[in-house]
Amino acid sequence: MILTTIIIFIIILGLLVFVHELGHFVMAKRAGMQVEEFGFGFPPRLFGIKRGETIYSINWIPIGGFVKIAGEDGENAENPRSFSNKGFWPRFGVLIAGVTMNVIFAWLILSLAVAIGFPTVIGEGQEIPGSARIKDPSIAFDQVAENSPAQAAGIRLGDKIISINGEPTESIEEVQSLTRNNAGRETKYVVQRGDDVMEKNVTPRANPPEGEGPLGVSLVTIATVSYPWYEAPVRGLTETYNILSATIGAFAHILGQWFSGESVGAQISGPVGIAVLTRDVAELGFIYLLRFTALLSINLAVINAVPFPALDGGRILFLIIEKLRRKKLPEAAEQWANAIGFMLLIGLMVLVTVLDFGRFNIVDKVKNIF
Repeated sequence: MILTTIIIFIIILGLLVFVHELGHFVMAKRAGMQVEEFGFGFPPRLFGIKRGETIYSINWIPIGGFVKIAGEDGENAENPRSFSNKGFWPRFGVLIAGVTMNVIFAWLILSLAVAIGFPTVIGEGQEIPGSARIKDPSIAFDQVAENSPAQAAGIRLGDKIISINGEPTESIEEVQSLTRNNAGRETKYVVQRGDDVMEKNVTPRANPPEGEGPLGVSLVTIATVSYPWYEAPVRGLTETYNILSATIGAFAHILGQWFSGESVGAQISGPVGIAVLTRDVAELGFIYLLRFTALLSINLAVINAVPFPALDGGRILFLIIEKLRRKKLPEAAEQWANAIGFMLLIGLMVLVTVLDFGRFNIVDKVKNIF
């Protein structure tokens, strides 16, 4: 499972970065800029093919990618096709293209997910459009409380209940009734996670804490809801907007906590945390992985849009300042700002990765493998 998770993680991250860099590449070509290299992965280079003036390379480190444009750091001032010699709008278009491509990619993925059918909570008072197709309704765990019998048994958010002590369950009321009747006794719950069906032996509590039931879970009725192909792009766009708004709001909340001196370490994750989430989502099934990829794509877009040196948003900020001053910024000033910003970002990534190792007990898990 670990090897599969690593492969899926690399494919997803590589695809998202490729889409991002493809945006920069296409806009640079359209603007008439000299693109020296379009690389998938980070150097050292595995191999490259030169077509025209551009080298298309595959590099050894598969997480990442880059587009090398002549004059992007202020050099090659004598080259009329360099990035630094183009006007405001061509440069702005190249810089914003990566973020835009990630949002468009998320929209395409979510549109596909809507057309295929995504597990959706349904219940009393829930309005389902007449064009929707509903299939495979089931009862699933919507929340699993900390230190509850369900958590101790390995039950996870999203697991579907098939039967309890051999009795099939078709409603939330049946699950609640069977659980209460077996309070204090070990009970066999058959659950489905993705394509896997497994047995979980749980002992419901006879006297649960206030606000929690015998299992320490909340239940919902979910079904696979899909829409016709001609509705999918519109609904995918709505989903994209909702996730984008929620992501921006979450980042704003985290920044607000950080500026007020509150701890935000538990709310952010680096590559290790994303890899762990990839494993959990992959277990739920392909359709969940599609939505997770769209979520990561939007997160990548929002992060890159932040006006911080070394990010696309930071370079756009320098471009706007240059436009307002009506003259170019000192080349060394922007280079130093981007270099310092890059080092700070690397330091932040290392710090978050170290925190992720502790949070997800990665060291202990690696020891258990051997």
